[in-house]
Amino acid sequence: MASPPWNTSEITGQLTRGIRRRSLLAGVAALGAAGALGAATGCSRVDVSGATDGGHLLEDLRKKGTVRMGIASEPPYASINSKGELTGEAPAVAKTIFQRLGIRNFEPVPVEFGALVPGLHSFQYDVIVAGMFINKARCAAVLFSDPDYESKDAFLVPKGNPHKIKDYPDIARQHLRMGTGIGYAEIDYAVGNGVKKSTIQTYGDQIAGMEALEAGRIDAFAGTALTMIEALKTGKHPKVQMTSPFTPTVDGKQQRDGGGYGFRLGETKLRDAFNGELQKMKKSGELLRIAKPFGFTEEFMTDLTAKELCKK
Repeated sequence: MASPPWNTSEITGQLTRGIRRRSLLAGVAALGAAGALGAATGCSRVDVSGATDGGHLLEDLRKKGTVRMGIASEPPYASINSKGELTGEAPAVAKTIFQRLGIRNFEPVPVEFGALVPGLHSFQYDVIVAGMFINKARCAAVLFSDPDYESKDAFLVPKGNPHKIKDYPDIARQHLRMGTGIGYAEIDYAVGNGVKKSTIQTYGDQIAGMEALEAGRIDAFAGTALTMIEALKTGKHPKVQMTSPFTPTVDGKQQRDGGGYGFRLGETKLRDAFNGELQKMKKSGELLRIAKPFGFTEEFMTDLTAKELCKK
């Protein structure tokens, strides 16, 4: 089973745009980074051991009436728009849930994606609201909600999709030139399906990938479907289209990924209350209605749980 590469740049907070959803974060390194961040910001209150007895954050937030949300600017997950307003699928969902938990006010705290976990541990905010991928390494440092979306892969290809690309085996069989982002898990998925790693070209983001496609340097650019959808919204690359989203398979096993909301370790009362409202929204269809304006469709809804993803 292929797994995304370890990315030390995420731990230090110096991420290149685009290597975010699937980049792994080592639990031990994350905790070390949390301490470093606290020292750098003059914050002496750094707790990496987690709350006890289920924690008291939910009660505290209800009393204060405000929840601080750690976000990283990455549409369509979460961002601050040109008007200075908090937007994105994750904040829209989180706001609805926290309101139902008795918390009415929301304070966004924008940071680099790589600083989200350290910032959570140094009490800069109460919850990570950034569509963060859930995996075993991160679960050593963060208490996750169940995922509210499931990621799919897709390809950006020239208009008309001349090579009829649908998945990674198509790339391998036709010996096509594939591009993807630096550190993307799509590299492992392609290699796991027979694509030679030495033939895969890497780019800083989807925009650079589209430019490479239009210049004829690659035949396809692989990435997560949601980021592809967002990139195409610019309308600046009319000669490029996206293939249908799909779940990658390696060695006969589906590589299912999902993202959720991150709490400090031990805050199980808040996480469980949050999960309870999230499950109600899934069952009623409200989650999809809230997420749809941000490009999420039925195929991105999921029955995965944090427990399952924390084993990956």
